[in-house]
Amino acid sequence: MHDGDIAILRGSEVRAVLAGRELELIQAVRTAYETHGEGDSSLPHSIFLRFPDQPQDRIIALPAYLGGACRIAGVKWVSSFPDNLQLGIDRASAVVILNSTQTGRPEALLEGSVISAKRTAASAALAAQCLLEGAEVHRIGMIGCGVINFEIARFLWAVFPRTKSFILFDQDEARAQQFGNKVQKFSDGLAVEIAKDVKAVLRSAPLISIATTALKPHIDDLGECPQQAAILHISLRDLTPDVILSCDNVVDDVDHVCRAQTSVHLAEQQVGNRQFIRCTLAEILRGRAPARNGRAVSIFSPFGLGVLDLAVGKLVRDLAHQQGLETVID
Repeated sequence: MHDGDIAILRGSEVRAVLAGRELELIQAVRTAYETHGEGDSSLPHSIFLRFPDQPQDRIIALPAYLGGACRIAGVKWVSSFPDNLQLGIDRASAVVILNSTQTGRPEALLEGSVISAKRTAASAALAAQCLLEGAEVHRIGMIGCGVINFEIARFLWAVFPRTKSFILFDQDEARAQQFGNKVQKFSDGLAVEIAKDVKAVLRSAPLISIATTALKPHIDDLGECPQQAAILHISLRDLTPDVILSCDNVVDDVDHVCRAQTSVHLAEQQVGNRQFIRCTLAEILRGRAPARNGRAVSIFSPFGLGVLDLAVGKLVRDLAHQQGLETVID
């Protein structure tokens, strides 16, 4: 490529270069977290574009700079329109733009929904490894059976290959069944159970991923969870403030997650401080905080940092360039 050229990658090309690279993606996300934890990044708050008559819909801009070995700047522009599912199309769509840190010029325009899903899943799997301290997992619970939780299921299977069963819940039972059919293809003999309600998932699995389109908290009790269970609270608005306050809380970035009416933000508003947040994932990765705090249920609440999109976006661009997959315009 020459100065001023822009590489373009479509969704099918992004999927192709990332296929089967779950462990590599987890390492890229880990490096991004550690680099951000060391302060070698710039991460303005995400900007939410909302619509007066469509409270469930939003488009978000996540600008970021990531230093370290990446040295890349850029932005993810990602939309969430839940009613798309009724139209037979995905809830989310996105683009990622990567800019040169030397000239500021855009260098790549990438389909971003695949990148967003993969980095979210890699982050969740990395957190699960940390919070469970290397313990084997034989049963995984999934609340919400959409694209994001399917990617998380794929990544959790990569890091917990001895998993014997998944227990699933979705308000749309048919969607849960379709999800389960795809999960069973991970391995012969892998069992799938469709739960009748959220509580059945909570009491049945030591590791649970929650990825829904909930706008307000709807889970008010984790008393039935197994001791030392780990909950990946990906959609951020499912747990009541009292539940958050009763658990061991790990986040990706304290300032970022305490906004936009997340469950963690609501808990902060309720008690007037952030002391209930024990640490960030980067602090655990760097050995500056223990993985667990007693026998309480651990909750990982990731706001979703733009530096992760940059790390995965750079990996996509580099792999596509090596394989000659990108389209280049001058």
